[in-house]
Amino acid sequence: METLMLPFSPRFIVLTICAVVTALLLAIGIVDANTKVWELIMVPILIFGALTLLGLRDLTQKNHAVLRNYPISAHIRFLLEEIRPEMRQYFFESEKDGMPFSRDTRAVVYQRAKMELDKRPFGTQEDVYREGYEWMHHSMSPKTHASEKFRVTIGGPDCAKPYSASVFNISAMSFGALSPNAVRALNAGAKKGGFAHDTGEGGVSPYHRENGGDIIWEIGSGYFGCRNRDGSFNPELFASVASDDQIKMVELKISQGAKPGHGGVLPAAKVSEEISKIRGVAMDEDCISPASHRAFSTPLEMMAFIAEMRRLSGGKPAGFKLCIGHPWEFLAICKAMLQSGIYPDFIVVDGNEGGTGAAPLEFMDHLGTPMREGVNFVHNALIGINARDRIRIGASGKIATAFDMARAMAIGADWCNSARGFMFSLGCIQSLSCHTDRCPTGVATQDPTRNRALVVPHKIERVYNYHHATLHALAELLAAAGLEHPRDLRPIHFSKRSSATEVLSFAQLYPPLRPGELIDGTSDPRFRNAWAVARAESFAAG
Repeated sequence: METLMLPFSPRFIVLTICAVVTALLLAIGIVDANTKVWELIMVPILIFGALTLLGLRDLTQKNHAVLRNYPISAHIRFLLEEIRPEMRQYFFESEKDGMPFSRDTRAVVYQRAKMELDKRPFGTQEDVYREGYEWMHHSMSPKTHASEKFRVTIGGPDCAKPYSASVFNISAMSFGALSPNAVRALNAGAKKGGFAHDTGEGGVSPYHRENGGDIIWEIGSGYFGCRNRDGSFNPELFASVASDDQIKMVELKISQGAKPGHGGVLPAAKVSEEISKIRGVAMDEDCISPASHRAFSTPLEMMAFIAEMRRLSGGKPAGFKLCIGHPWEFLAICKAMLQSGIYPDFIVVDGNEGGTGAAPLEFMDHLGTPMREGVNFVHNALIGINARDRIRIGASGKIATAFDMARAMAIGADWCNSARGFMFSLGCIQSLSCHTDRCPTGVATQDPTRNRALVVPHKIERVYNYHHATLHALAELLAAAGLEHPRDLRPIHFSKRSSATEVLSFAQLYPPLRPGELIDGTSDPRFRNAWAVARAESFAAG
């Protein structure tokens, strides 16, 4: 009896109604064989008939349990799940909600990119008494508004062609991840604003070259654009590309914040003729970016490789990018610097909050050191080996505003890179669909029908405006603090609420090492044990 009543239960009633209505309409049409009647009922028959067939399919398919138990009606769940991110973003987020970037942060980037009013009324919406709230100190004797063309010279004693870089640049994003029009607009905006555009590990594409903006060429473990057929590094090909005057620096990618220690695969089906040519990979094979490098396997070999990159590029600044993992591994690199006498010209520190690359949840949420701790660790390690004055540090990881920049530079960075900030300036709406090739704004897709939505001349101006307005805001922050240049920022200029009743200065949170302290022997618990087990001959702890 219970089985016989199932068609009338709430789970199956929608399917039952559709089937009954379809049958009744067909019966009416058959009994009353009138053309006008058929014209009236044909559309309802098609609708209810299609729903009935859908319900029968739901009952028999084996992939979704909820559809087997709730035929037809369960599709409403999937629809709501599909539009949930948009509903939450448009109707339920507060100005400070939203991840990875809040609505307020996205809004200020959009406003600055469009040169619209970016001020806020009626006081802060931040809870200034919550644990974790941070602020910058102002001066009772503020400076006159400083120049906004803040630059930093990158290139140590071994560099023949130092580069004067803006303190705010476009972080590594590859062509292939970004659309052709996005790359065009970013590079042209960089050209107009006098700042640099990092290629990402996908190689130097024609779209990077088209408008002549300064390029930082990133070389990853796949050596795309400078590889042999077997995937090994090709020094002659590297030299021919790196000699281009548009390329200002060469950067070795060790790891990235979104998925440190994780390789990548672009399936053969997605390797177009264009990507094949740019990356130097075969069209009929998976494009593999290994987790580790083949060109070196020890810290000493890594330093030798960086020296070779500098030589092959004609003396341009050569450095590396990484997300800090095991502390002894970076300290092993420091020991390799001391032992070999080879020093990089710069180090870009990514944080695990970086995220333009799609990654497994566990990697994205729980692997790697956050950017601020990473930057300060590298900064202090270089002080500890008396190398800080010859190596510049870039910070990359969830930087979008002038405050983000000032905070990073106060704890050790010389300049900052932003990826998602510049994506917002192009019109990215944080739809979180970058990895699906269905980007709604044409920023992160290779679909030409979607890519056309991004109108390059308009977006060039927005990229330029965002950079200019952010540096203007930075200049205002510095002037209010009584400072003239970002290099004057120190940890004492910032504080953080550690509890409802306690406030700590960044100078307390990020205590410095003495110059040469690692060489002399340190008792600092952040470095003591890691330094003791670090070896220039191996990344493994000794």
